[in-house]
Parts: sequence; C-alpha cells; structure tokens
Amino acid sequence: MKAVVFTGAGISAESGLKTFRGDDGLWEGYNVEDVATPEGWQKNPELVQHFYNIRRKAVLEAQPNAAHKALVKLENKFQVTIVTQNIDDLHERAGSTKVIHLHGLITKAQSSLDPSLIYDIEGAEIKMGAVCAKNSQLRPHVVWFGEPVPLMQKAIDECRKADILLIIGTSLQVYPAAGLVNFAPYHAQKILIDPAADELSQKGSGIQNLAERASTGVPKVVDQLLKVK
Repeated sequence: MKAVVFTGAGISAESGLKTFRGDDGLWEGYNVEDVATPEGWQKNPELVQHFYNIRRKAVLEAQPNAAHKALVKLENKFQVTIVTQNIDDLHERAGSTKVIHLHGLITKAQSSLDPSLIYDIEGAEIKMGAVCAKNSQLRPHVVWFGEPVPLMQKAIDECRKADILLIIGTSLQVYPAAGLVNFAPYHAQKILIDPAADELSQKGSGIQNLAERASTGVPKVVDQLLKVK
C-alpha cells in the first residue's frame, strides 16, 4: 500500500526550529518580503544570505524528533513518500528514504542565474563571492514567494496514488502546497495530526482529525497503521 505523508512546520517546531510566520508578518524578526522574495534578494543579497546562514546553523544543530523517527518505521510495511513544505533535512536524517522538498532544502545552494545548478554546502554558510559554474552568486536552495514550485507536479502525482494520506503539522494555508490534499483519491484514508486539527480541516473533507502535537500523535497513528496492515 502507498502512504503519502504531507508535513509542515509543526513537525520541525518540536525539534526547536521556529515556524515560518507569525501574525505580525515577521519571520524571526525579519520582514518576510526582505528575506523570502526574489525582490528582497535583488535589493539586499547580503541580508538574505545572512538570514539563511543563521537558519542553516539552527537546522544543522537540530535533531529529528519522535515524529520524524516514527515515519521511518512506516516504511517497514508501506511504500512511503514524504512531501514536505519544510526546508530542513530532519526527515532524511531520521532515516526516511523518499522525501520531496516542495520549498527546497536549506543545506544546499543554487545558482542565482540557473536554478537547475544545485550544490551541497560545506558547513553552515554560503559566502558572498561563492559562485556557480556559470560564475553567478550562489543563493539558498529555497523556493521564495513569487517563485514557481518545481516539484509540485511530482508531489501531485504521488498524492494521486495514495491509499493513506497523513497530514502533519501544517496549517493548510500556504498554496499551492495546501492544495495537495485535494489530489488524494476518494478512497484514501486521510488523517490530520495537528494541535489545531479540529479548526483546520473542513467539514465533509473526509479527513480524520487528531488534535495532538506531532511528537505524540504521529507515533500513535503509525503504530495503529502497522497493526492493521
């Protein structure tokens, strides 16, 4: 059977990584428009680089939590694809083998001229002056607001094959990613695990709600699924 797991910031928050955005429009004290848009990069690349260097250091210091580890166990009996909105590598470090990063991966760099040129980063920083094979400044491998989501179609194709769809730690507010739940087949079992699950899922959506944090809710659901199969 095919299990697709759609994860958002809530699963990483329990590893100490801050969620994306507050009600005041600030992201860790920065205006989102200044650090998460192509316009912000054009205006002040040094600021953007500094911001992501700080976040990358936090990611490298963070550790997978019980929710990440439980999802690895799911691979014992299911074909599992994780589709994540998160730019950290905690799923991979926990041991998950098939992860689609919709919004990029902060531990990699990409060319600011050609997005297809992607590089591993040594350490926590991309330095100004570091360039790609086309002599263009390297930038974070992150999909910013206003940029296309290159792996969206791949994620849609995976969701269409799902027998089980687990939705974990996401507000279902960030599009186009939030629309992925609509591509799961009608017969698929859909479970939303989030402290605010009852408020987030729409009535008549066929989604089962589990209003718990990822670190406690995900291990429970995984254990249940492994017993049933």
